[in-house]
Amino acid sequence: MSKEYDRRIGRHAVLYAFAEEGEEASLTNGFARMNWRYGKGKVGAMELQKIVAAIETSAKRQGVVNPDIYREMHALYHAILEAMHGVTRGQIELGGLLRTVGLRFAVVRGRPFENDNEGEWIAVALYGTIGAPVRGFEHEAIGLGINHI
Repeated sequence: MSKEYDRRIGRHAVLYAFAEEGEEASLTNGFARMNWRYGKGKVGAMELQKIVAAIETSAKRQGVVNPDIYREMHALYHAILEAMHGVTRGQIELGGLLRTVGLRFAVVRGRPFENDNEGEWIAVALYGTIGAPVRGFEHEAIGLGINHI
């Protein structure tokens, strides 16, 4: 599968989350060619609601989702939760277990299937660290959530 026609939305979201500033251009050019919307940011917190709020706010501000359309916000919310399952190893609990995260996130929205009738999908990729709220007591973690809109 050539990169020109690679429509794996989850793979693209993960690569975008990993990408440093100088590496983003080739990814975002590909997103533009496929008519996909995208955004990224960073968040650190001990509370899930702060992580969800940061990703949702960023996706709204960057035009990835329309905050006035329930199905778009609902799809984003579920993709975030699915990605957090990966970061937290299936137990979405942070502060109550004395864990904190520092994450880079990417949100990618588009039509990953050749058949347009399959509709739009949204992917949320999270990459960073999780661990005790003490510097040096954390390890890397990654999560990916994909949901249809």
